[in-house]
Amino acid sequence: MKEIKDILISYARAEKEGKKTALATVVKVEGSSYRRPGARMLITEDGILTGAISGGCLEGDALRKALSAILQQENKLITYDTTDEDDAKFGVQLGCNGIVHILFEPIKNDLELNPITFLKGLLEKRENAVLVTLFSLAGNQHPGTNMLYTKAKQIGSLNNINNNIEIDCLSVLESKTSEFKKYSFETAEIDAFIEFIAPPITLIIAGAGNDVQPLVDFANILGWEITIVDGRPTHANISRFPLADQIIVSKPENVFSQVNIDVQTAFVLMTHNYNYDLEMLGLLLKKDVSYIGVLGPKKKLQRMFDELEFDVAQNVDHVYGPVGLDIGAETSEEIAISIVAEIKSVFAKSSGKALKEKTLPIHFTL
Repeated sequence: MKEIKDILISYARAEKEGKKTALATVVKVEGSSYRRPGARMLITEDGILTGAISGGCLEGDALRKALSAILQQENKLITYDTTDEDDAKFGVQLGCNGIVHILFEPIKNDLELNPITFLKGLLEKRENAVLVTLFSLAGNQHPGTNMLYTKAKQIGSLNNINNNIEIDCLSVLESKTSEFKKYSFETAEIDAFIEFIAPPITLIIAGAGNDVQPLVDFANILGWEITIVDGRPTHANISRFPLADQIIVSKPENVFSQVNIDVQTAFVLMTHNYNYDLEMLGLLLKKDVSYIGVLGPKKKLQRMFDELEFDVAQNVDHVYGPVGLDIGAETSEEIAISIVAEIKSVFAKSSGKALKEKTLPIHFTL
């Protein structure tokens, strides 16, 4: 989601300066690639790039293709095939051994519904959403980004498709897994990337000590929404945490009336005040929270469970204490990295193990 936010900021700046732009989207990958379908990059007519569609190896050629799309004012689908060992003949050295399909869409500001309109729609409300992008692997019809679908609203329509695409959108929304479909479009067949997009992770940190500052810095880099909670106004304030989206000075019992908890919410308890963390943990265990991290040794967490008279035989898989991945962290910055990495792995449903232990490519899509 951070990439989309950055693209919208860059687009607003380009629009203000009267610059033409195009959006490049990875719509399909066969084999291995650096970025998955859904990766996006905004290109301005003077060559400013925001976002990424590869590790940097495609961006130069993508700039040329985007400028062509802007000049001709039509969508273009470009395929980069690096399954050939001699991929230098394509002018790029991907080294990924995959086929990457990228759709280039010039942004037409005079259209009420253009790709930027749909990206803006993703940010209007914190909710799961589905974005539909149409293209043709076998033909020349590339309608592009055409519909945004949530349980509460639908922006755009696909009347030319002879299928009930809304049913597939609902299925993707419920499964939380993007899908690729083929539909009848006018007189031909069209490919559809039905993309599931979740809101960014909300990180609520109980604590406002110096060791929280690097955690806020790293979470901000990832585009997470950050809330600081602490009972000390001398510590929990905007001058110490300028990157926080919300700062709450409160006792634990009054915190939950001021925050929204959803499936993308993570809590980390690190006030260094045992009683504050204890009370917060007791309240959190009664709520549906996907991730609760507790700073400190395992004995501390067990003592907290004992004092709360909480039966650990119940499901406590969502409680992580000591918080963070085992990377040998010592400093507050290193600990922050380990916490962010663990939260990311939990929400991505990943193991957090070394990539060299994976038997499949890092990003493998068919």
